[in-house]
Amino acid sequence: MRRNRFFPVGRGTLSPRSLRSQLLSRSLLVLALLLALIGSVQYVVVKNFLYRNQAETLMSQIRGIPDFFLFGGELPAWAERIGGVPASPKEGERRPVLFLPDTSLALISSSSEVISRSDGSGLPAPRLSEAEYAAVRNQPRNLRKDAYKVVRDPNGMEQLVVFRPADGPQRRGTLIQMGIATAHLKAIALRQLTIFMVLSLIALGGGLMLYLSVLRKTLKPLHQMIGTVRELDAGNLDRRFPASLGQSEIDRLAVSFNGMLERLQTSFATEREAKEQMRRFIADASHELRTPLTSIHGFLEVLLRGAADKPEQLNAALSSMLGEARRMKKLVEDLLTLAKLDRAPVLSRSEIRLDALVAEMEPHLRMLADGRSVVFRLAPEMTVTADSDKIKQVVLNLFHNAVQHTDPAKGRITVTLSRVTEHEALLCVQDNGPGIPAEHLPHVFERFYRSDASRTRKQGGAGLGLAISQAIVAAHGGRISAHSAPGGGAAFEVRLPAAAADAAAR
Repeated sequence: MRRNRFFPVGRGTLSPRSLRSQLLSRSLLVLALLLALIGSVQYVVVKNFLYRNQAETLMSQIRGIPDFFLFGGELPAWAERIGGVPASPKEGERRPVLFLPDTSLALISSSSEVISRSDGSGLPAPRLSEAEYAAVRNQPRNLRKDAYKVVRDPNGMEQLVVFRPADGPQRRGTLIQMGIATAHLKAIALRQLTIFMVLSLIALGGGLMLYLSVLRKTLKPLHQMIGTVRELDAGNLDRRFPASLGQSEIDRLAVSFNGMLERLQTSFATEREAKEQMRRFIADASHELRTPLTSIHGFLEVLLRGAADKPEQLNAALSSMLGEARRMKKLVEDLLTLAKLDRAPVLSRSEIRLDALVAEMEPHLRMLADGRSVVFRLAPEMTVTADSDKIKQVVLNLFHNAVQHTDPAKGRITVTLSRVTEHEALLCVQDNGPGIPAEHLPHVFERFYRSDASRTRKQGGAGLGLAISQAIVAAHGGRISAHSAPGGGAAFEVRLPAAAADAAAR
């Protein structure tokens, strides 16, 4: 059966795609590469060390070779000219000469001719080029003790050779060349490398066993986070990750997750609230539209039953139908206004004087007051950058709301315009009505909200005026608020940012 690629891997198993297996494999790969690099460097260092020691040994042996061995016997004419000794020295003067095994010995004349001086059991002497021999002759004496060359002899065997100038003024330009096979030196270096690699493999095996437990403990906070995430859902977003798990990277991840959960929780709460508001909005809008439609439908049925033949009943029915149609038309217009303000309100901004705008509306407002006492207190030279038609709509809505909630005979409405700060203007509409109960005060700007559920349509509108006013003020970058005390009336305050020129003049 094929395993699902999305099936979660348990903590005790290793999958090629799991973080633990990837960390383990990559760590072991890096460690293996480091050990291989160290082994290679060690092999080169050991080989060079062995070659250098061997070169020093050969130089010491060259210095102990007697002249009769080097220059005795039958020599060519050039060897006799540089001070060769008789082939048969006196009895008792010949001393034994010992050589390392697998060595070669030769004399190099000034013309780079090679004369081998080892016996038949030795190795053939390698031959270098004239340029290389010239470079050896020109090398400073203090550098020759550590100088050596690795070359191949006529048989193809690799040898390490050293050079020493012959003593005596008559032997100037003559070099003594001694070499030894490098096979045993390489064998030693390879043996050291093999021991190192075996120990490295043992260390990798032991480290693997220890690293698994350490890695499991290191990834434990991450597994805890995975378990917490699995328990989260849209209805359970109050879980949070511990912000101190002992690892800075995991801690930062936990803080980021907690911030994301906070935003998700806020977003879900806002969405639920928006859905609830939409549900209430649809229900209230349906109710507001159903009432005039039901009224018009009833009047039409009355007219169809014969009331149309009676002028007095016909006029009353038509007047009522016209009133309901106007109210329905006003409701639809208010809904369209709110929809436009919710999208991207288009405002025709210009610098206007609020005191002049309210003074212009004063005759209309006094007519709407219908006998109620109206007082205007307008501070002069109050300039704002706003859409004059929209601001007039706000003033009209607030004034109409005050008229609806004040007594026709004893009602008193005060319109005040003042400066709060040099950057803010305050417009206040206050009445002496019954006020707004404290439990209803936070909801007065909600759409279709009514603080008095028993009010008739004649006493109140659809409940959209304050919502429209709030949207207009917010589009201008201002604020609107309501203040009330039971029995002490209500006051609606609009704060608008003052125009730049007006603020600079102050």
